[in-house]
Amino acid sequence: MAFLLKRLASAITLVFATSLIVFLLLAPAFGDIPRNVLGENASAEQVATLTTQLGFDRPVFVQYAEWLFGALTGDLGDSLFTTQTVWAALAVRMPVTVALVALVTILSGVIGFAIGLLAAVKRGWVDRLLQVLTTFGDALPAFIIALFLVTVFAIQLDWLPATGYTTFATDPAAWARSLTLPVISLTIVAVAGIAQQVRSSVIATLRMDYVRTLRSRGLTENRVVLGHVLRASSTTGLTALAVQVVGILGGAVVVEQIFALPGLGSLAIEASARTDVPLVLGAVLAYVVIVVIVNLLVDLAVAWLNPKVRLS
Repeated sequence: MAFLLKRLASAITLVFATSLIVFLLLAPAFGDIPRNVLGENASAEQVATLTTQLGFDRPVFVQYAEWLFGALTGDLGDSLFTTQTVWAALAVRMPVTVALVALVTILSGVIGFAIGLLAAVKRGWVDRLLQVLTTFGDALPAFIIALFLVTVFAIQLDWLPATGYTTFATDPAAWARSLTLPVISLTIVAVAGIAQQVRSSVIATLRMDYVRTLRSRGLTENRVVLGHVLRASSTTGLTALAVQVVGILGGAVVVEQIFALPGLGSLAIEASARTDVPLVLGAVLAYVVIVVIVNLLVDLAVAWLNPKVRLS
């Protein structure tokens, strides 16, 4: 329980610090927002009135404290340009990004562990081949892979849609088709980093004395590798997976634009272009919450696999 409470305290601190930093970064642009909302033909009196109504004439930390109090009570405010509530915008956009990130995280974790384990155990030409493939995947950015997949599988072969999104409730098959290419684009990049870390950890574990002892007792190679070596190496792989989630979220912003997915990435870009402060803060908060949840789950998994982590 103490371990969980420490992780929750760290998560809350991260959410608070991130929201404060983003708010301070946006603060210099607050003076231009009323003019952008009203348009170029608005009078100085109208701009001044809206500035007062929005509270932009008050100290920055007072404005942040007011926003933070509202966020803690469940009120993230309204969009400055559409009057839509931030919660309503997030309710529409967040499921798309969560589905995309969840699928990529699961697939990259499973494939990355499998490739890393295979490369470490087989070695030889199998290891070299997998090293070349993972290095190739790690070197290419997600948007290059996305553009290639669109050109081949959507435009030339017409197997999958190039853009657009269908909700799962509307048509599960169409939902899967609309996410296939974006998921593949992000998974290829994420798998490379995870596989490299798992491979290195498994090779190091295979050289340890207790592994030789297990083999001398007559345990089969599969039982030694899958039952003992993989578990000991999983902490490194899970940590690498948690790090990759941040990269997956960053790549998702670009990939959502390429495939015209109505997710948090497109929402954040649109809100940032207009300096729609409530929407930007809401999108950032959503991203941080996703990262916090994934890292918390990974920490719990690592603690379960390695009791020393709980004790430390």
